[in-house]
Amino acid sequence: MNASDLLVERMIEWGVDTIFGLPGDGINGVFEALRKNKDKIRFIHVRHEESAAFMACAYAKFTGRLGVCIATSGPGGIHLLNGLYDAKMDGAPVLAITGLQHSDLIGTFGQQDVELDKLFIDVAVYNERVMNGAHVESLTDLAIRSALSKRGVAHLTLPVDVQVQEIKKGRSPRNPLHHTSTSPAYPEHVPAQVDLDHAADILNRGKKIAILAGQGALNATNELERVAEILGAPIIKALLGKAAVPDDSPFTTGGIGLLGTEPSQDAIEDCDTLFIVGSSYPYIEFLPEPGKVKCVQIEINPQRVSLRYPADVALVADSATALRALIPLLQKHDHDFLAKAQEGKTHWQKLMEERGTNPGKPMKPDVVGWELGKRIPSNAIVTSDSGTITTWWARYVPALRGQRHSCSGNLATMACGLPYAIAAAVAYPDRPIYCIIGDGGLSMLLGELITVAAYKLNIKIIVIKNNTLGQIKWEQMVFLGNPEYACDLYPADFVAIARGAGIEAVRIEDPAECGKQLDAIVNQPIPALIEAVVDQFAPPLPAKIKASQALKLAEALVRGEPNSSKIIMTNLHETVRELV
Repeated sequence: MNASDLLVERMIEWGVDTIFGLPGDGINGVFEALRKNKDKIRFIHVRHEESAAFMACAYAKFTGRLGVCIATSGPGGIHLLNGLYDAKMDGAPVLAITGLQHSDLIGTFGQQDVELDKLFIDVAVYNERVMNGAHVESLTDLAIRSALSKRGVAHLTLPVDVQVQEIKKGRSPRNPLHHTSTSPAYPEHVPAQVDLDHAADILNRGKKIAILAGQGALNATNELERVAEILGAPIIKALLGKAAVPDDSPFTTGGIGLLGTEPSQDAIEDCDTLFIVGSSYPYIEFLPEPGKVKCVQIEINPQRVSLRYPADVALVADSATALRALIPLLQKHDHDFLAKAQEGKTHWQKLMEERGTNPGKPMKPDVVGWELGKRIPSNAIVTSDSGTITTWWARYVPALRGQRHSCSGNLATMACGLPYAIAAAVAYPDRPIYCIIGDGGLSMLLGELITVAAYKLNIKIIVIKNNTLGQIKWEQMVFLGNPEYACDLYPADFVAIARGAGIEAVRIEDPAECGKQLDAIVNQPIPALIEAVVDQFAPPLPAKIKASQALKLAEALVRGEPNSSKIIMTNLHETVRELV
């Protein structure tokens, strides 16, 4: 048995059954071990290593298990980095395996002589170079345990000669071996009683309590709704917490921030107590002023306590575990604050319907989101890319009970949407998968359309095509007051590209036909691409437009914005026009 054989054996012992990546001469020793164990570990062949890392991240997010990706030496390993940073910043456990130049050629300016262990120092919670065959067992066990327990990236890089080295060579008598154990990588600690009592006291004294739920609350749906019912508290969801409670729940007002809803922002601004559950939502400008309200926080990672808002008491534990321990200590509140939030939610939904049924041409992206949101089944997994597309997904595609939703949260990188969907389809082949992506994001890793076709994955790829980098365009105008620049995209024919890759595809341009065309394709259990051509001048408006934002947009329009008249005409009935 050589080092690669043992590496693969240890992964199998840890329950790894899927690995995403590309082969190469710098990692061929490990690929031979994978070939010999192909009945135990599926290898998913992708078209770009960045995609492999995104897929490993998404696989970890959707399954709660370790995601694994593999790449060759030099450029292969370098390509992994963006997807690995996505995993790092969203707390997804991922193991990255890379090749390295022959050990006696490292540092001699040879081909692909990139010391990847040095390159990965910042991204990884565990990062080691395998020195010989005897070294691989201990490092593999520690790498996997570190990734799982620290919810981060672990990286192992193996020189090409070490990959095929016998495992007995160079063994130390102090090597204990076998770091696996029956102890779980995710311990479920119950918070101390004194902290539970303190948290309950603050919540029981609160009159207007708002709950901010994030990714850490995804497995605490029932507990969140029970707490919201007791406290009369609306649940406001950070983007990664979109599926923490279903959007049709009477206890949620939807999202927060630029992509959020007006009733959510009203509740945050009006609350006297903030209860943060499993979230380190980064946009603190949408949270109360520090010290203005009392705060209770549930956070499994003690490093993130009070990271965004000063907590009066923190319960360091898994969200569901902490909430179950807290519920018996909570006192029943009236529902006046919740009722006000629910009323605001009703008005907001009417506004969303008004925008989502706009018959105007060019078709508005809101229409696509609205029609699609009515058709995604409750067992679906939905992925989104980054950009204006994230707004249409966040607002118009409701999270139903039983669904899973995700995107690149803190990294907010483009190009993740399709690899995320592929990982979801690989992990859950019996569930329909929906990928909501922009033309800019899809273009970046366009080759993964071939991966979808090759594995016959039941993914519906909805491309919102506006021929522009929309989010950047509006940021240039609204944040800086500058005319847009360098945002236009060549209008590619994604229907033709998809068909060329072997995927069924349709184009939607007429808002009156949008629903019918979606019906004709979304219910078929086949890979399909829907190209929705939309108005590029429809802005992703925040729930509450600040006067400063309107002023910056006005500055951009008068400073030479080439499409100022189209922007004004497109938004004649919007708050933008009124403020400008």
